[in-house]
Amino acid sequence: MEHHRMRPQQHGPRRGRPPLPSQGAQGHREQAAGGRPARPGPRASPRPGARPPGAAPLRRLPEPRLTGLGGGLFCVTVMVALGWLVRLILGGSLTAYGVLFLPVCVLTAAWVRRGDLLTSPVVVPIGFAVGLLPVAEGDGLGGRIMGLVTALATQAGWLYGGTLIAGVIALVRRVALVRARRRAHVPL
Repeated sequence: MEHHRMRPQQHGPRRGRPPLPSQGAQGHREQAAGGRPARPGPRASPRPGARPPGAAPLRRLPEPRLTGLGGGLFCVTVMVALGWLVRLILGGSLTAYGVLFLPVCVLTAAWVRRGDLLTSPVVVPIGFAVGLLPVAEGDGLGGRIMGLVTALATQAGWLYGGTLIAGVIALVRRVALVRARRRAHVPL
């Protein structure tokens, strides 16, 4: 059985929208023939917040927006890299590893997108545990697992502190998001 389209395809500009300016060789021909120019000229009034011509652009910190999975991968990757660095440079200092964990928690919670805010307090402890693998001491698989369990037990303060930081940042961002939505929907 054949299914036909219910509506014929429409060609041309949509209602309520101006036609797009011509581009390429056709636009240059129109301009040479005295027609409409291919590119619009400068606007009379600049848009609000636009920088004046010739002004240098402002440098801003990067503001990536990670998904929940992306935030988890970021945290795990950075913590494993930091674990190897701590092992190579500082001889496996668990305190140094714990101190380096805190900024990673802040970045993970700050860079996660709005829809995945509540994932950051979940992924940072996972990143902490996986990143401890290079730092944990022990010979063989059983010794390495025992070293990991011991490191998790002795460094629980850093783990809880980082998780608390990520949770507070996520909660503050969530409250700000809810307030902004309420302000946008409620006229004053």
